[in-house]
Amino acid sequence: MKVVIDDRSGFCFGVVRAISAAEKALGDGEPIVSLGDIVHNPIEMRRLAELGLRSIGRDELAGINGGRVLIRAHGEPPSTYDEARANDISVVDATCPVVARLQKLVRRAYEEVGESGGQVVILGKKGHAEVEGLLGQVDGDAVVVEKREDLEQVDFSKSIYILSQTTQSPAFFNEIVAEIERRAQGSVTVRNTICREVAGREEHMAEFARSNDVVVFVSGRKSSNGRALFDVCVKANSRSHMVEHEGELLPEWFDGVENVGVCGATSTPRWLMEKVRDSIMGLGTQKK
Repeated sequence: MKVVIDDRSGFCFGVVRAISAAEKALGDGEPIVSLGDIVHNPIEMRRLAELGLRSIGRDELAGINGGRVLIRAHGEPPSTYDEARANDISVVDATCPVVARLQKLVRRAYEEVGESGGQVVILGKKGHAEVEGLLGQVDGDAVVVEKREDLEQVDFSKSIYILSQTTQSPAFFNEIVAEIERRAQGSVTVRNTICREVAGREEHMAEFARSNDVVVFVSGRKSSNGRALFDVCVKANSRSHMVEHEGELLPEWFDGVENVGVCGATSTPRWLMEKVRDSIMGLGTQKK
């Protein structure tokens, strides 16, 4: 049985940058906490916890008065930075540059449509850290669309400026934009703000899934990007399975299989995909 790892899977630039910032800060010897999980992968979070990184919620921020906090790649609303300053907290800002640019675009979009009484619409997952950070740029005065039904919250008599969470599906973004343009009575401004690195993975992932008999997709189940990419795999190859770690592998998935592909989300570390690959190869050896 041949087992290969997709060479384009794994941490995106923003996650690599955030984890590197965390490791560097931990190496300084001074305590530091992460505001929320630095990456939506429980196995990687366990590794970072062993290095000394602790995650806290926004409601705990004031409690580290005079300490240090790491802002993860997802970014934060301006109120978080205000609270940190008020409590003499040092900030290690690891906001992904792509997300930081999007935050500025959301503010600019709000200023543009605000002049005509328009609306900002953000395609994204409600409650997601990145989306919360984007809403914070405009004091929550934007409509978040997570599914088609959420379009009922949009006032189509107003001008509309639509943007997207950076890890959304390009196909779904296009679908929502088409529906908004169909129903709009005023002007519609479209800004595709999906990360190019993420956007390019869907087509590649579909090809990778089709090229293997069985696909094992490694991802934390809280990862929005993970769920989106796994859906791509399933549509391309019905024999696709999602696992968080090698302990979830089932031997029967590989009965009579010649080629297995291992891939993952932008929040999946390479070392974890390698462990899954080695475990699959071990299962093949046992069958012999």
